[in-house]
Amino acid sequence: MLPWDRLGTITGGRTVILALGVLYLALAVTWVSLPIAQELSLSSILIVSSFIAGPGLVLLGGGYRLPQTDIHPRFYATIAGWCLVGIGAMLAILALYNLQPGPALANPVRSVLLLTGFSSVAGYGVGTYAAQAKTHAYRLERQNRLLERTQAQLEASNERLEQFAYAASHDLQEPLRMVTSYLQLIERRYGDELDEDADEFLGYAIDGSERMRAMIEGLLEYSRVDTRGKSLEPVALDEVLATVRKDLELRLTETDTTIETEELPRTVGDKRQLRQLFQNLLSNAIEYSGDEPPRISISAKRSADECIISVRDTGIGIDPADQDRIFEVFQRLHTREETSGTGIGLALCKRIVERHGGEIWVDSTPGDGSTFSFSLPAVTDRPQ
Repeated sequence: MLPWDRLGTITGGRTVILALGVLYLALAVTWVSLPIAQELSLSSILIVSSFIAGPGLVLLGGGYRLPQTDIHPRFYATIAGWCLVGIGAMLAILALYNLQPGPALANPVRSVLLLTGFSSVAGYGVGTYAAQAKTHAYRLERQNRLLERTQAQLEASNERLEQFAYAASHDLQEPLRMVTSYLQLIERRYGDELDEDADEFLGYAIDGSERMRAMIEGLLEYSRVDTRGKSLEPVALDEVLATVRKDLELRLTETDTTIETEELPRTVGDKRQLRQLFQNLLSNAIEYSGDEPPRISISAKRSADECIISVRDTGIGIDPADQDRIFEVFQRLHTREETSGTGIGLALCKRIVERHGGEIWVDSTPGDGSTFSFSLPAVTDRPQ
């Protein structure tokens, strides 16, 4: 902090400005009664007096209006400091002028009052600009600190939620596995002794436990995206897609699915998670293909720093009102009687893409298929 800023802070920056304004108004009145002023004509006296009072009015009005400006009160001292600097600098200049050989000032008092008044106004202008800049920097710093604190809190909250989801999912698996095993055991041992209603109820219970197991496994996978993901390294997406097609080979054959694909670029990512990403998108395209055999096309666009992969199908499409909701956990657009699934697949895709620093979105028209696109970081080097 500069010395004049410290002085302004101790005495109150706005108080110093108002005091300077009052001082110059008082000096304007005092000037009229000084013997040296009596040597001038009345008009000259009034002109000089008004020039002395002018800076006082400016400082008094400016100091009064300071709370109405966007300047933070802690920086009023900066304005006051620059006013004092202006006055001090002018006094130093006048003193040096008087010390040099040559003609002296004809009316030193008048010169001091006029020139220091003007320099105080100039200092007020410079100080106001400096105070506004400091206010802007101060508020930006506070906002940055608030954002950093909020981000830290969100990260801690997300970490706790992930830990909870993982613990809950993991701990629920064992009792659910036991329930499912005993239900299946009852079905095997006593299935012939059950009437039609009991057999139907038992089937509902087994089906419900299986769906619960699938949901828990999906939630467990969702919670592990950040905590259990591998380090990101160069990956050939063509190889990832080939592996996924092999994993889904039986389903592709059974559904008579056709997949057309362009050459895909290399990216920086977690190979296992990218495999999960493609598998979920292709499985969705097959699941929601409608009555016709699924037709899927995979294309890629590349820029300097990212690549955009698009997976297009010719299925039933998605209503525009639901296109944001599908990426949320446990959000389903169709009943379980219509389609299978847990409602976690697309949410998991979004989580994986975001972990890779990208975005995922869908363009779709009901009855005209869907195009799921996602961005990933591009790799500039080529394999040897």
